[in-house]
Amino acid sequence: MFRTALSRTALRNTRRYATSAPASSGSNWAIYLAGAGAAGLGAYVYLGQTPETPKKPIQEKSPLDPKNFVDFKLKKVEPYNHNTAKFIFELPEDQASLLPVASCVVVKASDPEALKDSKGKPIIRPYTPVSPSDAPGELAFLIKKYDSGNASKYIHELKVGDSLAIKGPIAKFDFKINQFDEVGLIGGGSGITPLYQIVEYALSKKDNKTKFKLIFANETEADILLREEFDSMKKKYPDTFDVVYVVTKPEKTWKGKTGYVTKEIIKETVASPDAGDKVKLFICGPPGQVAAVAGKKDGMKQGELGGILKELGYTSDQVFKF
Repeated sequence: MFRTALSRTALRNTRRYATSAPASSGSNWAIYLAGAGAAGLGAYVYLGQTPETPKKPIQEKSPLDPKNFVDFKLKKVEPYNHNTAKFIFELPEDQASLLPVASCVVVKASDPEALKDSKGKPIIRPYTPVSPSDAPGELAFLIKKYDSGNASKYIHELKVGDSLAIKGPIAKFDFKINQFDEVGLIGGGSGITPLYQIVEYALSKKDNKTKFKLIFANETEADILLREEFDSMKKKYPDTFDVVYVVTKPEKTWKGKTGYVTKEIIKETVASPDAGDKVKLFICGPPGQVAAVAGKKDGMKQGELGGILKELGYTSDQVFKF
């Protein structure tokens, strides 16, 4: 509109000059038009400028609290397979969780009268998020529903808009990029999430040189969680990531490993214990699998190293059980 007004003014001035006595020189007229055009162009450029978007301040604190439960609303539920779904909770002001790797959180019902044990105490369960630590505004969990799992059944009954009380992070292992030359990951069932957290974080770093080898055991092919993500990693990072799937109840079309995680599978997949402090093995899965592969945990403590890994000559310093 401002530019149009300037054009009309210039036109009126043109008519007035046409009925007046001739100017001593045409140069004044050219200068006038140039000035009017420059003014219009200047106004157009000025009004059309887009102000610089202010930079988002660096987030220094997680919206989670390691000492207190905080309620977070369920933003979305994405069905995954026959008994598992991804539950995405909303973080305030588009903040990231900033969870350290590797760590987990614990959850309980926001309603103090819901999800209690036989003694009336609140049921609290640990879960490892599958969303990246720097993902803005979201905290996602991949949760399998167990018939005997009160917490998992409760979470699966949540509706979008409902809240869940979450406390964390709870640090498990202080993982550093290129801390090891080779890392072996042995997981079973829904115990894959802490292992996924480590490998997803490491492979996302351009300077990562560590080679990761994952052995992932499940009952059936349909039970393999995050398979699409792992297969994608294998294609994207062929020099630093590989995965071996093991299924105990295979269909006729299954072409991978069958049975359980054995000494032979471990020997042919992960680095030898001879690598010393350059190799690390992370184990997470059902208690029976953990005990068979690396010995029982002692509550929250690591417990003595046992099972297949001890037989193969690994030391307790080379093994971590989630």
